[in-house]
Amino acid sequence: MDDSELEQIRKARLEQLKSQGGGRGAGSGGGQSSNGQDAEQQKQQQEEARQHILNQILHPEAADRLGRIRLVKEQRATDVENRLITLAQTGQLRQKVTEAQLKELLNAVADNKEEEKIVVSRRKGWDDDDDDLLDM
Repeated sequence: MDDSELEQIRKARLEQLKSQGGGRGAGSGGGQSSNGQDAEQQKQQQEEARQHILNQILHPEAADRLGRIRLVKEQRATDVENRLITLAQTGQLRQKVTEAQLKELLNAVADNKEEEKIVVSRRKGWDDDDDDLLDM
């Protein structure tokens, strides 16, 4: 990633932050419909900024795979996108993310999800009907 791409990412993030901060204070004298439109417009701008950043940091194959994942598991795709954007904003990405790197990131996210699972182990013991079959 070169300096101009990083600068574009920073500008997009700055615009995103400005739109978040500016939307809260403005419109206090407006009606309910105006606030709803502002919120919708702000959400659309944020989504456009996200897509702009992702287009800069993903190879087309990786972007295509992420789009297919979004169709099946929207939350996982959002988690991966958030992680990628964070890595780009902190300068930890040196080049565009390939499909293989995206797979590694998806596996890392999947491993984190597995750690969060709750395992229930039931005690075997006094009322086990299988013991009756062994006595025959």
